[in-house]
Amino acid sequence: MTPTPFFAFGEVRPEFPVPVLNERAVRAAAGIVFVFAMVAFMNAWLQGNFQPTRVFVVAFLLDFGVRILVNPRFSPSLILGQWMVRKQVPDWVGAPQKRFAWGIGLVLAVAMFFLMVVNQVVGPINLLVCVLCLSLMWLEAAMGICVGCKIYNAMYPGKAQLCPGGVCELVPEATPRMHPSQLAIMLVFGGLVAVVAQQVYQADPAPQAMQDTATSASPTDTGRCTVPAFAKAMGHEKQWKLHNNC
Repeated sequence: MTPTPFFAFGEVRPEFPVPVLNERAVRAAAGIVFVFAMVAFMNAWLQGNFQPTRVFVVAFLLDFGVRILVNPRFSPSLILGQWMVRKQVPDWVGAPQKRFAWGIGLVLAVAMFFLMVVNQVVGPINLLVCVLCLSLMWLEAAMGICVGCKIYNAMYPGKAQLCPGGVCELVPEATPRMHPSQLAIMLVFGGLVAVVAQQVYQADPAPQAMQDTATSASPTDTGRCTVPAFAKAMGHEKQWKLHNNC
């Protein structure tokens, strides 16, 4: 293996035509970041406490800044991820498409930093960006699906090499398809869960305290605490008031 410079992206290995990264470490790091992101998100969603989210955004920005601008091997989450999979055989994947994908993450981190940390903005835009980040991290950690890599491959056809799971080289005809019987099982299962959920909610409705709308807003806050139509449409009235200290 060729020694990696301080400022570099990926390892240069003689058996591969492009710099590579260990996909096992990448997925482990995505899982680690996802856990902390989910904790911060649930604090904001359920308790209206955005402080953990602001701390996470700063940490997320620093971590991805090091990944992209310095070297992935100095990224704290990747260091921990590499240590956690140290006894597993590396699964080498191409670094160029990962850099593009992580660049998307860095852009989202910068946007969240200016919205939540610098300008203290609270609103649906934060929710949408957080959900997007969580979805991308979950897909990579749980399923090995790199959405940014797919975008890279669509923008630069044929340039992505050594993709996770060999998806760049996979022949479309060889992709296993869902059998009709499997689809039927999924539909029946979903229907049963929906019936059970309906029965549970009818038998044990939410406590009255959860149903009551907060009434502590002062007269001067009446306009500010008016729930907008989009929040009502989302069924997000209580959380909206909580998030806006109403």
